[in-house]
Amino acid sequence: MAADTPLSNRLDDDDYPAYTMGRAAEMLGTTPGFLRAIGEARLITPLRSEGGHRRYSRYQLQIAARARELVDRGTPIEAACRIVILEDQLEEAQRINAEFRRAAKEAAGSSDSSPS
Repeated sequence: MAADTPLSNRLDDDDYPAYTMGRAAEMLGTTPGFLRAIGEARLITPLRSEGGHRRYSRYQLQIAARARELVDRGTPIEAACRIVILEDQLEEAQRINAEFRRAAKEAAGSSDSSPS
């Protein structure tokens, strides 16, 4: 995000990398090692500051929190990450499917009202 973007816009942006690893771990009630592990499992990819430090967005913390819930219930971390990825893919597929159905319904409705 550009440095000239107003601060209020960055604070409202769920994708803005506002949290350091330590702060993110504290917010999630976990350790920096957990965040590194879910990064290695490619569940989330933190952005890097100019100094090379990991920075996390609110959206990434929401994903990490879901993985932590699964791990806390006994799911191995790699499996938890895969579950979260599959849940996200399913949600996206359902959203796309709903859009196609809505478009098909609108197209069918407009062809019914056209003159013969």
